[in-house]
Amino acid sequence: MIQHINLVRLIGFCCEGGKRLLVYEYMPNRSLDAHLFQNKGPSLSWSTRFKIALGVARGLAYLHEKCLDCIIHCDIKPQNILLDESFVPKIADFGMAKFVARDYSQVLTTIRGTIGYLAPEWITGVAISSKIDVYSYGMVLLEILFARRNFRDEYTSDTATYFPMQVLTKLREGNVQSLVDHSPQSVINLEELERACRVACWCIQDDESKRPTMGQVVQILEGLIEVDMPPTPKILQAISVDINSTSK
Repeated sequence: MIQHINLVRLIGFCCEGGKRLLVYEYMPNRSLDAHLFQNKGPSLSWSTRFKIALGVARGLAYLHEKCLDCIIHCDIKPQNILLDESFVPKIADFGMAKFVARDYSQVLTTIRGTIGYLAPEWITGVAISSKIDVYSYGMVLLEILFARRNFRDEYTSDTATYFPMQVLTKLREGNVQSLVDHSPQSVINLEELERACRVACWCIQDDESKRPTMGQVVQILEGLIEVDMPPTPKILQAISVDINSTSK
């Protein structure tokens, strides 16, 4: 029943005995991770990456704010963002999604999602809200902007700082563009880059009340509202210290 340009379209389903099959529209350009994480650098131009980031934000804003029930995806990551023939992003794989009635803002559920994109609420076991998707989106946004993973196993003694912390540090220094790859596809819009970095760092705040809604994220990326410099999340500091200690 839900339809949006940035959500994958369900064509139909089959059920035979214990077999289940969901049929979705064909996405010729595969998933986003296939284009971001390549040894030779990203295959997508800056403008395409920024449009993808904005499209995913719009899709999530629709799920959270426009549907009859609030739909929390619970597993936002590049592998679950599919690209059509024009590289329009489509959020896919709703196997972990959670419905929350409009009368409620939070819900208790078992932990679900993917390491590297999990909001701190999952670890503490408190009730979750749509802000867990906001956190995951912030992590994905950083990966889209810089075409590199945030996972801890990406780090060595030569790069012993958690990448989101690197972004926040460079953002405050006014030199976030130094983290962008230098391939021909990386001719960037500096104003868009800084704006997107700011909103990404707001999305991954420890305190969910400090994170913007996805509707606000869309407005910020579109340049309709301004966003201040984000504070440093405590979890980023803790992870960075841990990485530094284990890499020595």
